[in-house]
Amino acid sequence: MSQKHQKQSYQPLPTAAAAMDNPAMTQSSSSSGGSNENVANIPPTYSSQQLMPSDSDSMEEERQLRPTGTAANLGAGLGLPTVPTRLSAVGRSQWFTVSVLCFVNLINYMDRFTIAGVLKDVQNDFQIGNDSAGLLQTVFVISYMVCAPVFGYLGDRYSRPWIMSVGVALWCTTTLLGSYMESFGWFITFRALVGIGEASYSTIAPTIISDLFVDHMRSKMLAMFYFAIPVGSGMGYIVGSKTAHLANNWRWALRVTPILGVAAVLLIMLIKDPERGQSEGSHSMEATSYKKDIKELLKNRSFMLSTAGFTCVAFVAGALSWWGPSFIYLGMKMQPGNENIVQDDISYKFGIVAMVAGLIGVPMGSVLAQRLRSRMENCDPYICAGGLLVSAPMVFAALVVSRTSGSLCFFFVFLAQVALNLCWSIVADILLYVVVPTRRSTAEAFQILISHALGDAGSPYLVGAMSEVIMKHLRKHPDASGLTNELQSMSQVLEAQLVNATEVATIVASEAIHSLQTNLTKSVDKLAEQFTELEQFEGLQYALFSTSFVEVLGGIFFLFTACFILKDKYKAAQSVADAQDQHQQRGNQIA
Repeated sequence: MSQKHQKQSYQPLPTAAAAMDNPAMTQSSSSSGGSNENVANIPPTYSSQQLMPSDSDSMEEERQLRPTGTAANLGAGLGLPTVPTRLSAVGRSQWFTVSVLCFVNLINYMDRFTIAGVLKDVQNDFQIGNDSAGLLQTVFVISYMVCAPVFGYLGDRYSRPWIMSVGVALWCTTTLLGSYMESFGWFITFRALVGIGEASYSTIAPTIISDLFVDHMRSKMLAMFYFAIPVGSGMGYIVGSKTAHLANNWRWALRVTPILGVAAVLLIMLIKDPERGQSEGSHSMEATSYKKDIKELLKNRSFMLSTAGFTCVAFVAGALSWWGPSFIYLGMKMQPGNENIVQDDISYKFGIVAMVAGLIGVPMGSVLAQRLRSRMENCDPYICAGGLLVSAPMVFAALVVSRTSGSLCFFFVFLAQVALNLCWSIVADILLYVVVPTRRSTAEAFQILISHALGDAGSPYLVGAMSEVIMKHLRKHPDASGLTNELQSMSQVLEAQLVNATEVATIVASEAIHSLQTNLTKSVDKLAEQFTELEQFEGLQYALFSTSFVEVLGGIFFLFTACFILKDKYKAAQSVADAQDQHQQRGNQIA
């Protein structure tokens, strides 16, 4: 291929910039009699934009994008595998890699939410209140997010399977050792160390998938990878609660995932590390400095706004997954005839709901994105925004009806989680097609740092601390209690809330810090003596209402993302094309 032709093939379509970003339009132009030379020949970094398998023209286009001459000989000598365009074309090695990554992601989230399934038992054993119980998840996420940029930097430059193996081994070891700690201080310390190991895996695994697949195949594989998050979380509740019940000791619940983790380490070591950018024909791209990577990411508006929206998703998911079973347990226990209900049963049902919602929501988000992209090129952020805006009222409804109807509560929780799960694979897809291949691990790490720092790192503790403060307020002001009954009359709701809103906000702000300092050693027995079940229930209820407002905020961030995503997607694709063009020129000079 001549340099002149190569230069022309990267020029935008003369009709509209939108056609540049939509391969369906380019294929349409090609099939209607136009020449391939008039179509923008951009490497497929937009992840899942094609809805149909590649035809002969698109296959020829892909071959043209591969280096020729000396560069082609180098690629052939390295034995770079063919990029599959349909499920039937996926090789055994690629299936093995994806299967292992999905398995590790599954047990990763099982371990993360096992404690949530036995949270009341943990509180009873260590004699801690809601704030300290929320702190268990917070310290884990803090260490997770702090270490993520380090592993992101290493993942862009060194062997990814070895980095993941070491990290998963560390995670398994610290989880197992933590289960034997009798002191809450040591237990929470080992819980923080678990986050270091999990950070090594979560930042790197999606980038391996992006280097094996492109277009709609990448979206399908990412959907498989990310549905392990809600399914694994649900299994964490189930395995945690049932193992603790069978062993009559909650500590055995933490000893299941380390056993599975040993097998995961061995499997990860068998994975082949693909060339970075291999699937897009850009494996010749060189990594830039870490400072430049961060600078470019900060200027990427689609990446930053989608990260802000994903932060809201993480905040809500962290708060609801940690406190959901305990809140529903308190609500259902106050229903007539449920006085002897146990939390193990609630955690089991909550886990089933989370698993089914994940199995439906994550693939649904991916399918919707693939179907709608031919009609609306920037549909991805709109789907995420719609999911959050639908989930918000469902969460509010679940919080309201939990005291009156357990079935309705679980129904609304299911709808809320299905809508929330639409975002998982799509957000990952957005990152992969607006960021160049050599910067993706850093981008994953940066997104993890931001989303967890402002999201689920603080939401479990924040909700727990707010509930403590609100319970104190309700104890001092009994007239402020009874939101569930007040909602039966909208006029009563407005009257009560307008009178007390300023007072409650002032008290929460002034006592939150004091609550952290004074309640770390509060026993559950003292908590039961100080607060009634109704006060504990309404304390968590008021605190969890914050999640609905955060979901609306996240929806707004995704709507703003839609304004810039096409431009940033083209910019990333053009960077890959320029790098390949330079590599082609060097190959011609050597030849």
